[in-house]
Amino acid sequence: MIKLRSEHEIKLMAQAGEIAELARRAAGEIIAPGVTTAEINAAAHKVITAAGAKPSFLGYAGFPASICCSINDEVIHGIPGKRKVREGDIVKIDVGAFYMGYHGDCAATFTAGSVPEETQRLIEVTRQSFYEGIKYAREGYRISDISHAIQEYNERHGFSVVREYVGHGIGTELHEEPEVPNFGPPGRGMRLFAGMTIAIEPMVNAGGWGVKLLSDGWTVKTADGSMSSHYENTILITKDEPIILTADASGRHV
Repeated sequence: MIKLRSEHEIKLMAQAGEIAELARRAAGEIIAPGVTTAEINAAAHKVITAAGAKPSFLGYAGFPASICCSINDEVIHGIPGKRKVREGDIVKIDVGAFYMGYHGDCAATFTAGSVPEETQRLIEVTRQSFYEGIKYAREGYRISDISHAIQEYNERHGFSVVREYVGHGIGTELHEEPEVPNFGPPGRGMRLFAGMTIAIEPMVNAGGWGVKLLSDGWTVKTADGSMSSHYENTILITKDEPIILTADASGRHV
């Protein structure tokens, strides 16, 4: 069931989104060679709880941490722990905050020191593909118009989008209808209506789009060992330009 949010609900989702963005930013700021993924998790957790919110991911289907921290060929759902970040790593931070009954969800890819030019291009193209997609995130367009724009932009730059994991609706639940794929032909799927809140999250591989699930039951890697990048924001559909809900009070976002 698709839910259209009231003005009051949108205000609460914007507050949840701001907390998630501040946690994403805090995690990104401490990423450096020698820092453990557990320390990155702790930094984000502190921001979320200090704001009076709860980490959306902690305990979700048994997930044991407050953020997903995925490195290099890990696509999503990496579990923070003792692993130390190394020079040249790319680190994907995915974080959610649950505040006053509503979720905000966002992700970004950060670098530890210098990375090869092609890896930096992967990160930048992934992020920009989100913005290409939200050109169609307004009332009257269809879900697949967003999906197609994301796929076309990434493939035009020589990268591939993950098929097995997609974006989603969000609100009182972390994952709600509708699914928001990052691939597919335009003009299909449900129409968008003002008041819908969705999380759009391109997951993009430098190599092929295939992935594999590791034995921990969570971590997803590229099947061919290539680098992968991730970028996500929670947005509000309006009759005009979409509103990014995962922004801090100044309107900034990573």
